[in-house]
Order: sequence, then C-alpha cells, then structure tokens
Amino acid sequence: MNTTGKVRLRRRSAPCGTPCMPRRQNGVILIIALIALVAMTLASVAMVRSVDTSTIIAGNLAFKQSGIASSDAGIEAAINWLSDNGDVLEADKASNGYYATSQDNLDLTGNKIPSSSADDLDWNSSAVTTLAEDAAGNEVAYIIHRLCQSEGPLNSDTCTTEQSARGGSSQGATRQMTTYQPGTWSSVADRGYYRITVRVAGPRNNISYVQAVVSR
Repeated sequence: MNTTGKVRLRRRSAPCGTPCMPRRQNGVILIIALIALVAMTLASVAMVRSVDTSTIIAGNLAFKQSGIASSDAGIEAAINWLSDNGDVLEADKASNGYYATSQDNLDLTGNKIPSSSADDLDWNSSAVTTLAEDAAGNEVAYIIHRLCQSEGPLNSDTCTTEQSARGGSSQGATRQMTTYQPGTWSSVADRGYYRITVRVAGPRNNISYVQAVVSR
C-alpha cells in the first residue's frame, strides 16, 4: 500500500454560494393578484346589478298585476251603473262618465297620436267616474261609450246591436260542407253594445288600461 499518496477530499460547495443570497423578486405575483382582484370586483358589481334589475322587474310586474286586478272593480261599477240607469241611456250623462255615442275620435290612452294631446281624454276631469282609492293604493276611473253614431233610441242602422239567429237552422251537420246552408241572422234592436274603458293609476306611477264590451 502506497502511503505516500495524497488523499484527495472533495468538498461540496453550497448550492447558492457562500454565504447564500435570496433571489431577487420581479413583482409578477403581485400583478397577477391585482388582476384577479379587479376581475372579482367587476364580477361582484355585475352580480349586484343583475339582482337589483331582477328585483325591479319583479316589482313592476307585481304592480301591473295589482292594477289589472283593481280594474275589475271599475268594470263592475260601470256594469252596475248601466243596470241601474237603463232608462236614461239614450243621451250623454257626462257627470256619470257615460256617453251615448262611441266618440271614435277620442284618444282614450294618449297613444293614438303620441306627439299631440289635442284629442286625449283627460282622466282627471269630470268626464269620467273615479272610484275611491283601494287598499293597494290604486285609483280606478272608468268611462262608458254606447257603440252608436248618434244619440237617441237604439237603432241597428246607426248602432252596434246584438245579433241573433232567427228562423231556419243550419244544416251543416247533416249535409256536406259544399252545400252548407247557414241559418238566418237578424239584429236585436233593443240590445246594444257598450264599451267600458277602465284606467288604473298605481302608487308608482304605473298605469294600466282595461276594456270590456257588454250588451244590454
């Protein structure tokens, strides 16, 4: 054994040198965190706005449904007035919101010619009948028009009157459609049609219009 040889020892150096120095940070993580924070903030704002919009839409629909429900009271009140005043329907009764003619040129909703209000009905005037405000805060008003061209007794030539089948019956059930023979139709002069228009003004400035046509 050679005792004169030199023993070589290998020394391991530290991976980062002596002494170890920390690596320099470039701030990339901070930039990524800020971008993520901005994205989360925008998403939160969008979600809040979406919830607010949905709440407003639901509220508006609720008020609309409330207005339509309240219009039933106006229609019932108008029908009751017609039933109680059957002997005075040949002439206008403006103080009761009743007119013996159809007044086709009158704009009941203000939408016929939006740029002009000359022909609009003033729902706050004495020309309509206004009921007491209901429990939901809705104000109901109605106006009645007899579907006639002029005042006076009902006349099938100038008024829209009820049609009724008189004499002869349809044979469509027993014959082929090519030889169908309808029954004979005639007007019932003593039964006319009346148009009832109801306007409901709600507590949030929501306005609904409902029309009904009745005969008597």
